[in-house]
Amino acid sequence: MSDHELRVSKIKSGTVIDHIPGGQALNVLAILGIDGSTGEAVSVGMNVPSDRLGRKDIVKVESRELSQDEVDVISLIAPMASINIIRDYEVQRKHRVERPDSVQGVLECPNPSCITNEREPVQTRFTVLDDAVRCDYCETIVRDNIAEHISDD
Repeated sequence: MSDHELRVSKIKSGTVIDHIPGGQALNVLAILGIDGSTGEAVSVGMNVPSDRLGRKDIVKVESRELSQDEVDVISLIAPMASINIIRDYEVQRKHRVERPDSVQGVLECPNPSCITNEREPVQTRFTVLDDAVRCDYCETIVRDNIAEHISDD
């Protein structure tokens, strides 16, 4: 093994999220609700060399396959990411994330006057734009730090 190779052990089963932009791995963990108290075995590589991205992050989560909703939110902060499903140490399925046209109930609107932040039982819904998301109710646009607006529910 040369000094230029990444030394992260294989996982028996679970999900590998590759080609995450450098510095975004912790946001991916937040999307997945992984904060260290969940007991899940997780490997994280941050700012590792990448031919495609220059620098990238990698997240490996053992014994867990992601839901489509989780993949959709990851696509908002890592549009070039690939998802690898691992079973018995082998890649069973590999695909790139696809940005959805909209996301519902996964982001909180930052506008305190939005109907979704008042006492009305209205679930958030955002239209996905090329470089941002837009609230369907108040039309607030979020371009930066989308991960900070992930709903805790």
